[in-house]
Amino acid sequence: MAIILDSFMSDLNELSNDETNVVVEEISENNNNVDNVWKLQNSRRCNHIMQRIEDEKQKSCENLDHDQLIVDCNALLVDIDNEITIVHNFIRDNYRLKFPELESIVRYPIDYARVVKKIGNEMDMSLVHDLHEILSPALVMVVSISGSCTNGNILVKDVLRKTIEACECAIELDSTREKILDFVETRMVNIAPNLSAIVGSAVAAKLIGTAGGLPALANRAACDIMSFGAEANKEILTGFSRQFRGVGGGGGGGGGGGYIEETKIVQSTPPRWRKQACRVVAAKSMLVARMDSIAGDKTGETGRKIYQEIYKKIEKWQELPHPRMSKPLPVPDLRPKNKRGGRRLRKAKERYSITKTDKLANRMAFGVA
Repeated sequence: MAIILDSFMSDLNELSNDETNVVVEEISENNNNVDNVWKLQNSRRCNHIMQRIEDEKQKSCENLDHDQLIVDCNALLVDIDNEITIVHNFIRDNYRLKFPELESIVRYPIDYARVVKKIGNEMDMSLVHDLHEILSPALVMVVSISGSCTNGNILVKDVLRKTIEACECAIELDSTREKILDFVETRMVNIAPNLSAIVGSAVAAKLIGTAGGLPALANRAACDIMSFGAEANKEILTGFSRQFRGVGGGGGGGGGGGYIEETKIVQSTPPRWRKQACRVVAAKSMLVARMDSIAGDKTGETGRKIYQEIYKKIEKWQELPHPRMSKPLPVPDLRPKNKRGGRRLRKAKERYSITKTDKLANRMAFGVA
């Protein structure tokens, strides 16, 4: 028994030592290898896709197969968004010592990186200029007041340098993301003109990229594409109440319902009819996607007509019901009506009829004065 107890205690000590070593390695890695936080910007895959995009821009848009490139661009966009999140967390963790209130004021990662790059180690916010180019006037005022009253400390030069480098990396990643989106949106008009007319170029690119190409999207059902992008939006909205989770999350509000809910026509629909609008848009999108997969209408006129039909249908849902007209009463019909007979009617007639005595009293003999 003592041998078993000793072996158990030794295993427990080894386990605790291993966990301690893991924690120490993680802390040392975060402190010493911060340059490895962002790896996507200079990767071979990113450079290869960007080079292909530059090559495709020089070519004609017609008679080109962009399906695989669209899929690769969509996958790269997802990786860029994840990379921006990682870099933003690194910037926020470092700059929290200098300005802890900034992360609750400026929530968008790219704006946060630009503001951090502008402020730097400056404690006097009156010396920081050009914040109005990044933020709205109201946010500029809040940042200036909070920055002057903050309890933060000046950062070490090495930490500040790495934080500014991370800010530049986040801004560069956002620039790369914008270039990819511009390319995808310009090419979607030629790849899927009718689908782009209904859901927009950006959403059409996301749908085609998630499905794995336009032919693969044409083989999917309408109920399937409603779930495209729902998982990613659900992770973004983790912690929010149900009213913000949209169609895919089971609530009645906006956001979190997938790529179909990001379309302009669905976003302009009131929350009460938004789920129904998503179903209509998804069904019509699948019809035009099948048409685009066989190049049925390269002008996009069919997609524009269907878009107008969807728009009119949603407007019809929002119309108020017609109030009832107050009509005057009809002119009474004073003509005698033939009532049906019956035991009850006969009893009523007997009750008010003249008696036999009255009949005899009213009888008059012929020729008698």
